[in-house]
Amino acid sequence: MERILVTGGSGFIGTNVVCHLLDSGKYEVLNLDASTPKIPAHLSYWKQVDLLDEALLNSLITQFNPHYVIHLAARTDLMGQSLEDYAANVQGVENLLKALDGVSDLKRVLFTSSMLVCRVGYQPLDDNDYQPSTYYGESKVEMEKLIRQYNPSYSWCFLRPTSIWGPWFGEPYANFFKMILSHTYVNLGHRACTKTYGFIDNALHQIMTLLTLPAADVNGRVFYLGDYEPYNISEWALEIGKLAHIRIPTIPYFVFKGGALCGDLLKRIGIRFPLTSFRLKNMTTDNIVNMQATQQLIPTLPVSRLEGDKRTLAWLKNESVKE
Repeated sequence: MERILVTGGSGFIGTNVVCHLLDSGKYEVLNLDASTPKIPAHLSYWKQVDLLDEALLNSLITQFNPHYVIHLAARTDLMGQSLEDYAANVQGVENLLKALDGVSDLKRVLFTSSMLVCRVGYQPLDDNDYQPSTYYGESKVEMEKLIRQYNPSYSWCFLRPTSIWGPWFGEPYANFFKMILSHTYVNLGHRACTKTYGFIDNALHQIMTLLTLPAADVNGRVFYLGDYEPYNISEWALEIGKLAHIRIPTIPYFVFKGGALCGDLLKRIGIRFPLTSFRLKNMTTDNIVNMQATQQLIPTLPVSRLEGDKRTLAWLKNESVKE
């Protein structure tokens, strides 16, 4: 039985990856994460470790001796005040690289980066064209450069998730669904953006395919994770609303602008508010990612957006019953 190590297996994407691996019954699985798994049944497959704890990380990886690694662990929020706040994404990855050097059975590693290595709306000229606008994005740029410079001897590639959504998600996309369901979501109308999103089961299909394709197809390359057709956010909201039998109104842009400015002021004094100027810019700036490299190797995806909506609404309903 092949062994797969998942770092960050307690997070959103990681939880779905671990679920899939365990449900398949084909793999021995280990989740290394600083956080407790979301699913109690996953506790026996989890070891608590911080990527910055080099000694413990090395010990656990050497002992498990994985055939494959899906590296998802990272600090992903945008609240950091400096690049140093994202040490897990740079120094932590350097520690991971050193630990993997001692793994004798290693076949392939998928290193998860981010689409935010480029600012929203920017179309990179190639895989090495970076335009980050946040410290988080900058940390992922440094991570990619570090791995390329390290030039691992095993097969490896980068994953850049787009805006992934679905069961086990958190902010901001869980809020999008919950606002619709609570009748508090309103559309921007013609100011709404079109973006590349991805339902989690499609991203999972891409991850598992990239894990097992011939090395020559993936080595050293960048693959965005997401659906191949971009979404218009207003159309998507109306689609979800229709499934939930909820009417979604449209409100003028200037109202959103005023709310965002209020959110900015509240953020300065430590009060969280669902709308800020940064988030409003994201809501109104198109961000269509070039999915060609991924689509060439994985031409079809298993789940439509509508089916993803239904699965997500069912999961949210189940979670609300638990609460």
